[in-house]
Amino acid sequence: MAVELKILTWSCALLLVHIFAAAHLKTRQYGVKWNMGARDETLPPLNPLAGRLVRAQANFMETYPLAIVGLLGVVIAGRTGEMTAIGGWLWLAARAVYLPLYGIGVPVVRTLAYGVSMVGLALVFGAFVSG
Repeated sequence: MAVELKILTWSCALLLVHIFAAAHLKTRQYGVKWNMGARDETLPPLNPLAGRLVRAQANFMETYPLAIVGLLGVVIAGRTGEMTAIGGWLWLAARAVYLPLYGIGVPVVRTLAYGVSMVGLALVFGAFVSG
């Protein structure tokens, strides 16, 4: 199996961590009844930690399609190699670090982690324009 597919598999686990972390804190704040209901009511703002985890999840979801397309694309196109593997692992590791950094409210390092993840994706997408 191509390493890029393994990275995608691990990224699915990371997506679930994002979803469950945010949902857990939202449910803790708003209650199980809210979670199991239609969620139509107007609610007070999320507490800071829950809000940060919800925003981190949204940020992950904004860039996740790019990672899926890039990592699947290099496999389908037969363009996998050392740089796509390094780029994929770099993207995944940076995204994994991003979540707790955002959760605890570390501003600058969090942004650097995001930047590193984008460098990782650039390495993956670079396989389409090289050689």
